Amino acid sequence: MEHVGGSGSESGRVGAGAGAGPDPEIRGGDLSADPEGEGREAEVGLGDGAKPGEPETGNRGGSGGTDAPAATVPPEAAVPPRGPSAPDDESSTGGRGGKAMWVRRSLVAVLVALLVPALGAEIALRLNYTGEVSDGTYTRGQDAIWLGHAWVDGRKTDADLAALAGRLKSTGIRDLYVHSGPLEHDGTLPESDYPKAAWLIESVHRELPGVRVQAWLGDKLATESPDGLRLQNAATRTAIVASTRQILAAGFEGAHLDLEPLHSGDANYLDLLDRLHEVTRADHAQLSVAAHQIDPLPAFHSFWGTVTNHPKWWSQAYFGQVARRVDQIAVMSYDTMQPLQSLYGGYVAQQTSLALEVTPAGTDLLMGLPFFHENRFGHHGAAETVPAAVRGVRLGLSRTDADRTNFGVALYVDFAATEADWTAYREGWVR
Repeated sequence: MEHVGGSGSESGRVGAGAGAGPDPEIRGGDLSADPEGEGREAEVGLGDGAKPGEPETGNRGGSGGTDAPAATVPPEAAVPPRGPSAPDDESSTGGRGGKAMWVRRSLVAVLVALLVPALGAEIALRLNYTGEVSDGTYTRGQDAIWLGHAWVDGRKTDADLAALAGRLKSTGIRDLYVHSGPLEHDGTLPESDYPKAAWLIESVHRELPGVRVQAWLGDKLATESPDGLRLQNAATRTAIVASTRQILAAGFEGAHLDLEPLHSGDANYLDLLDRLHEVTRADHAQLSVAAHQIDPLPAFHSFWGTVTNHPKWWSQAYFGQVARRVDQIAVMSYDTMQPLQSLYGGYVAQQTSLALEVTPAGTDLLMGLPFFHENRFGHHGAAETVPAAVRGVRLGLSRTDADRTNFGVALYVDFAATEADWTAYREGWVR
């Protein structure tokens, strides 16, 4: 989850995020070759060192030692004078002007090659936002919400819990992802990070029967900078497994893992999930993850990674590999760089369909809703709205698997939500 600024009382420890790490109360979770050398102008050969238009002199075979008169070279035999060079804007291969024109034309060609597919993709997203949704594409009681660190560090009170319970009753929310970290870069988790966990879990069970409390554990990965958690370190993965056992022993009913930026194809992450699932399954607990978005175009993460060093997306195949190893997978379907609500909604519809295609029916698939408001690179607050996201989710669900039972939405994040966000969720999804 990308970094979202929390306010005053909601500021807390920094964690991992979609491009940064989940900040407990903020987020986390999201980037030509020049031709070498100049052409040379053609040179005119003058031959024998004579200058054009000059008479030749010398002994031409006269007799008696008397020099014969110098012969005049006929005009038609003279080498014509060199003409003027072509102007810079007319020469396609010669001189500095020719190089400049070549560069300009090359840049135009590159821009066209990039913009035409991009424009086509945006048009496709706009069309993806059209159409009718299927009846019954509403909550299935499998929704979730990300909660900030204040719920486990002592800042929240019984009154806050009562207000939260009142807010969540009669919705489809079944799981609370409560920020309980972040993990240390070595994978360990200080117990001092969640001193009020027992109070929260007991209170939720009393006020909201049937709602599960999961520990949201995240950290920034050292995939794009030298600082962060390194999954390639076997000892670090073992420490994360131990930290998961630790939070289950504290009473949490699941572990929600959010490690970012996680690059597509990371085999160490898959190994970690296999080991974690053994632990959670033995404890009858949930294993859930926050997942990156899926390539909107084939192999787009590779292209974007080459250009920005931040691949951002996962391949659809890798998303499926992750989904098969967990009980829940929540797509961070926000921070999409889309400038308009219609394009954002079409993008969410596309992401929903792509995720449904590779998520096993037995795994809960949740699509993220943006319960926060920012304007920065990658996120336009006026475009990424809850109404647009909800309609996109319903369109994707309608087109791909309208009857999918294990499906829901995940609200990000409690401390940044507005009343309008809650209303849009209820009216558009809960009904």
